[in-house]
Amino acid sequence: MVVEVRVKLKEQVLDPQGEAIRRVLAGLGYAEIEQVRVGKLMLLEVAGKDATAVRSRVEEACREVLANPVIEEFEVRLP
Repeated sequence: MVVEVRVKLKEQVLDPQGEAIRRVLAGLGYAEIEQVRVGKLMLLEVAGKDATAVRSRVEEACREVLANPVIEEFEVRLP
């Protein structure tokens, strides 16, 4: 089963990379783009057919390895 994991900085955490991209876009004439937040998208191939068990295991991996719970939040999407 392919599971999609999205990791992004929490809203209250400053995103200097996103701000740098926003400034470049504004300089290129895209001034209407007011904010950019940069995150990570991961596609995990996970063995198993029980969606509840797969979600639980992937969320555990996110808390342990894939995301920093102090500054990041994650979202798990199953098919």
